[in-house]
Parts: sequence; C-alpha cells; structure tokens
Amino acid sequence: MSIVVGFVPTPAGEAALTAGIAEARLRNEDLLIVNSAREGALVDKSVAPEELLAQAARRATEAGVKASVIQPPYQHDLADEFLDVARDADASLIVIGLRHRTQVGKFILGSHAQRILMQADRPVLAVKADGGNF
Repeated sequence: MSIVVGFVPTPAGEAALTAGIAEARLRNEDLLIVNSAREGALVDKSVAPEELLAQAARRATEAGVKASVIQPPYQHDLADEFLDVARDADASLIVIGLRHRTQVGKFILGSHAQRILMQADRPVLAVKADGGNF
C-alpha cells in the first residue's frame, strides 16, 4: 500500500507534502506524489516544475520514505482523475492541501478538495498551510 499526496506548488501543496511524508514514514509505506495538469493546457499554474518535483521526492527519500512522482494529465475532472490514481495505487491514505476560498468562489468554481473529501472511498487527510485562516 502507499500514501497518495496531491502536490501543487503552493503553501497548501507544501503542507500536504510534509504531512504525506510524515504519514508514509509513520506507516512504513511508499509515497506517491501526484501533480496533474489539464490535458492540452498551454499554461497551468498547478503544474510543478521538474526541479521542484525532484526536490519533493528527495525530501521524502531523506526522511527514509520511498517516493515516486507522477504527472498524469486529466481531461475532464481533476477530482475524478485523482481518485482514480488513488484507487489504482491501492492507497491507504490520500493527503491533500486546503486553501481558503470564499463562498462565492466555491459556488462558481467548485472545489476539487471538497469533491475528493466527499467522494473518496478511503481515508483523506486534509491539511492547510501554517498560518492559514478559514
């Protein structure tokens, strides 16, 4: 089994990575770091540069955790694609980062994190960046 962590280059993504490494170490499980981009998108701010992903994997390795990184493209819905990755990896835990969003923002744009929390068929650990307010 493994721990699947959703990683984006933001404070919430860093918090998720830190928590994922800690959980993988505690449970003696591998870590799968997932960073996805919409298929065909020319620019996507959630895509982490290769060096940042390599650094994330190194952080896990230095903590004694076997880690791998995948960047599966998604076509329709990020939450569905992410949950498919967790199922395919037979993840024992999903770790995601949360950020503050206004009620209007949630209504207009929806919330991938909320959908993952509600639709996951396995435990989800949701963390926020230090100092974040909700």
